Amino acid sequence: SKVLHLGKKNQKYTYRLGETRLNSSNCERDLGVLVDNQLNRSQPCAAAAKKANAILNCINRGIQSRSREVLRPLYEALVRPHLQYCIQFWSPHYKKGVEALEKVQRRATRMIRGLETKTYEE
Repeated sequence: SKVLHLGKKNQKYTYRLGETRLNSSNCERDLGVLVDNQLNRSQPCAAAAKKANAILNCINRGIQSRSREVLRPLYEALVRPHLQYCIQFWSPHYKKGVEALEKVQRRATRMIRGLETKTYEE
């Protein structure tokens, strides 16, 4: 077990569980969401974008068809949940986080035949 100290004025006490000293950590995963000691939200955005890109790579390599009827259900079932999981908690407030998530959506749009030149908003 580890301890995550939050707050600027936290004195970072040493905690014990029985005889075992609990180590301090700068970042921990709770319910699949990364939380750091500054409650910085850019790390979860980057992690979600990385997972979504990895799944898009698998779809790109494994599915020969580029039709909307094939790729849209795959995107909605496999990619979108990673982009939306706990979005209320880590909603991207920084431009870098928003751009990382939008980059995944643009890439998914370019994969579909006929939509290569359109933006993902269209």
